[in-house]
Amino acid sequence: MKSAASAKQPIVYVLDDEPAVRDSLSSLLRSVGLQAEVFATVAEFRQVHLAPVPSCLILDVRLQFANGLDFHRQLQEQGVELPVIFITGHGDIPMTVKAMKSGAVDFLAKPFREQDLLDAIATALQKDQQRLATNSVSDELRHCFSSLTNREQQVMRMAVSGLLNKQIADQLNLSLITVKIHRGNMMKKMQAKNFAELMRMAGQLGLSKS
Repeated sequence: MKSAASAKQPIVYVLDDEPAVRDSLSSLLRSVGLQAEVFATVAEFRQVHLAPVPSCLILDVRLQFANGLDFHRQLQEQGVELPVIFITGHGDIPMTVKAMKSGAVDFLAKPFREQDLLDAIATALQKDQQRLATNSVSDELRHCFSSLTNREQQVMRMAVSGLLNKQIADQLNLSLITVKIHRGNMMKKMQAKNFAELMRMAGQLGLSKS
C-alpha cells in the first residue's frame, strides 16, 4: 500500500488524469509550502493510507474510466470524511449544484485562478482540522466512558437523563451513599468539572437523555 508522507504538515491529495495538471498543481502546492500527493486514477488513490493530519482532495470531475462526483459519493458512503474541491474543464451549472449539494468545498472550472484554488484549499484544510480535533475529543471521551464500571455507566446514563440520586438509588436498589460514591467516581473518571460539563460530554457520546 502506498504511504502518504509521514510529516504532520497538511496534505493535499490531487486526483487528475492529466499529467500536466498534476505537475502544475503539485508545483503550485509545494511553492506555498503544502505537501502534495498526486494520483492519475481512482485505483491509485485507493491504495493511499490517509494520514491523520489536516487534508483535502482536489478531484477532477471527469476521470478516465471514472466519474469524480460518483467517486466522491462512494468515499462518503465508506465514511471517508475528506474535504473535496472539484475541478473540471467541462463544468455546467447542474454539475456545480450537484457537487455543492454533495458537500464539496468548492467547484472550480479550468482554467482557474491559482489564488481561488489556494483559498479553497485553505478553507478545506481548516474544515478538516476542525473535524480531526472533534474526533480526537470524541475518542478521548469514549476512552473515559469505557473506563467506567458497568454500574458507573448506569449511574451516568440515569443522571444525564434527569434522575436525582435518590431516584437512581431506588431504581438500582442501592443505598443513597452508594450512588453518591459511584457518581463521584464517574465524575472523576470522565474528568467532568461539573454536571453541565457531564451533560455536554453525554451529548457528544450520544447517550440517551430520555
